[in-house]
Amino acid sequence: MSFTDTLKKSLGFEDAEPKEKKDGEGFNLNEFINSFIKPSDNNAEYPQNGYANNSEPADVPRPEPVYDYYDDDYVITPEQSFYEIILIRPKTLDDINYVVDQITEERNPVILDLSFLEKESPANFKLAGDKIKQLRSRYGAQALLLSRTEDKNLIILSPKKVNLVNKG
Repeated sequence: MSFTDTLKKSLGFEDAEPKEKKDGEGFNLNEFINSFIKPSDNNAEYPQNGYANNSEPADVPRPEPVYDYYDDDYVITPEQSFYEIILIRPKTLDDINYVVDQITEERNPVILDLSFLEKESPANFKLAGDKIKQLRSRYGAQALLLSRTEDKNLIILSPKKVNLVNKG
């Protein structure tokens, strides 16, 4: 029993016992399948007997498929659908650890105001600076000074995937 006979039987188009049918009667699965196959693809490489077709040389070049690159089928989606930019004024090292987690794990940019740490705790300010250096060296984070005045010390930190560009 061939594959098509088994397929016909499993789909219910043919009973277990073969019936004789007259021309023009019933459903022909081979014609149905062949109607979806392009004439050029119709078993050119794999004839029904399973052997290579010797009538056509094997090294005949086939045309490359043509792709239309301007179709609307191609959609580029970002790794993250949106970014939360967090503005924080850290007062303890726990706040700095939160910033590190936001950049390394959540991949969100953070704007830091380090003026409080600079005035109240110079030791914690130095540790915060060390953590920023580690973020830049280990994780490829970017840091950009936004503003430095008497009452503000603003720095933006971003993960590697978010580019910061200083144009001024």
